[in-house]
Amino acid sequence: MAVMVDEAPAQGDNGLLDKFLALDTPEGLRAELIDGEIVVSPPPGSRHERNIARINRQVTLHSSTAFDFSGNMGLVLPGDGGLPHYVIPDGTFAPLDLDVYDNDDSWSEPDGIAMVVEVTSSRPGPDREAKRYGYARAEIPLYLLVDRDEKRVVLFSQPDGKDYARTDQASFGKGLALPEPFGFELDTSDFV
Repeated sequence: MAVMVDEAPAQGDNGLLDKFLALDTPEGLRAELIDGEIVVSPPPGSRHERNIARINRQVTLHSSTAFDFSGNMGLVLPGDGGLPHYVIPDGTFAPLDLDVYDNDDSWSEPDGIAMVVEVTSSRPGPDREAKRYGYARAEIPLYLLVDRDEKRVVLFSQPDGKDYARTDQASFGKGLALPEPFGFELDTSDFV
């Protein structure tokens, strides 16, 4: 569900940002600020979460680096000349030795995040574009998108400050190579 605010924020206007940060989101829902729009989402379904669990398990078992994982880390990303994006990726991975998750901040800078993961749900547009551009502007090295409508996994890499310069993809059931610091082939045969 998207909640539109009547005012269109001018560059530098914190009205919408203030409203977003003051939201008292009901338990179980999550709110994000993406491209000047407040997006409130219900809890994800079991199949959505199953995909996240499968990725997390494979990273834990097969990565050449030890990682911390978070499924609810709020990130502040640079906006496209306007308001920043406040997003909650479905998953974030950071090298264990960086101890990125050692704070109590609700919203964190993406420093040290090696990969973000999104699994599409009923509103895939922001995952495919707005979040991708935000992650690239933040120079997060890898963005893994599990696109359930398209039945494929897409890995965006080599951020250039605007977008990702490289895109690799695999249909569900095919393997997708995750580069270092992960260094293994992701098995997508259980993705739904």
